[in-house]
Amino acid sequence: MNSEDTICALSTSPGQGAIAVIRISGASAISVADDIFYQKGRKGILKNKEAGTIHYGRIKFNNEELDDVILSLFRAPRSYTGEDTIEISCHGSIYIQQRILEILIENGARLAKPGEYTLRAFLNGKLDLSQAEGVADLIASGSAAAHRLAMNQIRGGFSEEIKKLRDELLNFISLIELELDFSEEDVEFANRDQLNDLINKVGNLLKGLISSFEYGNVIKNGIPVAIIGPANSGKSTLLNRLLKEERAIVSEFAGTTRDFIEDTIILDGIQFRFIDTAGLRKTNDFIEIEGIQRSMKKYSQASVVIVLIDPTEKIEEIQESLSYIGEGDINDINKNIILILNKVDLLTSKEVKIKMNLYSDSWKGVKNQLAISAKDGTGISDLEAVLIAEARKRYKSEQNVVVTNARHFEALKHADDALERAKEGISYNVPTDLLAQDIREVLHYLGEITGEITTDEILGNIFKNFCIGK
Repeated sequence: MNSEDTICALSTSPGQGAIAVIRISGASAISVADDIFYQKGRKGILKNKEAGTIHYGRIKFNNEELDDVILSLFRAPRSYTGEDTIEISCHGSIYIQQRILEILIENGARLAKPGEYTLRAFLNGKLDLSQAEGVADLIASGSAAAHRLAMNQIRGGFSEEIKKLRDELLNFISLIELELDFSEEDVEFANRDQLNDLINKVGNLLKGLISSFEYGNVIKNGIPVAIIGPANSGKSTLLNRLLKEERAIVSEFAGTTRDFIEDTIILDGIQFRFIDTAGLRKTNDFIEIEGIQRSMKKYSQASVVIVLIDPTEKIEEIQESLSYIGEGDINDINKNIILILNKVDLLTSKEVKIKMNLYSDSWKGVKNQLAISAKDGTGISDLEAVLIAEARKRYKSEQNVVVTNARHFEALKHADDALERAKEGISYNVPTDLLAQDIREVLHYLGEITGEITTDEILGNIFKNFCIGK
């Protein structure tokens, strides 16, 4: 990407709508817009206008009147990118959008690449790298919790935490480097006890950030909930009921679901990713066997597992079906298992109580047991309440700052490993140059997070995942 070019792109979602916004950024942004923007029949007025102003006029090019527009003017460095920037709000016709972009390109701008506006904001010091990644997270946020974490990252909460760690270590590495300069004098500028205390303090903060990643990951991507059970127990009906749409095919015949079906919903601001799996049963159907194997893989990856039981089946047959997940796994203390008796609309209240007692005796390790009817909605609100309560209990973080990005997580782990080596080096009284090398590594990995240390490869990997226009 050539940062000297003037770029343009559609910043609103592609397609037809009431309004569309086209953004121009770069040294020639104002002159490019000035050539096609007319106000009261005159063009060339923007170059003398103040920053932060809005103007009404028309887009005209070679006697072609295209649209009445609102134009917003920002001057460097007080813009999102830190460059001169123009935003054109036009009517949402697909033809108008494309034609304005064509005209801008004819006038010397080029089409922006994915993430190029935010990359320029980073290069011009408007955002650090973790804040830039927060922009992508904010756009992708699908729940109140994900939105809150992304906003905290954009506002620099995470960056500030990393900066504090780096600053404290930089003070000591400076003293250690000074010792290296006076190595022949055999002097000690950096007190080893104080350095050890600092390493312990930084290490505790790093470990706290690393441990917060599990929480951040489920908030960002949704809590994975697998719906498993014998064939024809009502798993697809339950998925449709939770999603409030006919997402999965429902049939009275067993084995309808041959593969897993996945979709998300928001409950009380928390995103859940529900996975309807193939029914567990003995079968000679090769495709169905493959579907069951995939279901077991999803079971192993899920944080919450809904085990759905058909009360019309014998307990022995249910136990045989559930044996596919492995003996004892239904009582796995590391998973949130919710055992559900479905189809209670077919039972009397007395029969429901008898069945629930029977299943309670069979699977004593399961804490959450419910009776529902996926068909008519009985007990669904109770199930949603249990899911929300379990999510809040299991996925919480004591950290004010939560890690949501896999790149940050890996960098923090590398920094922590280097810090542990430095700590061990102090205890064994290793030479100062080796100690300095370990602390430099910590600084390097922390710097990678905020972009104080970066490469074209890192930037390319980050910004290629942005949408065009942002």
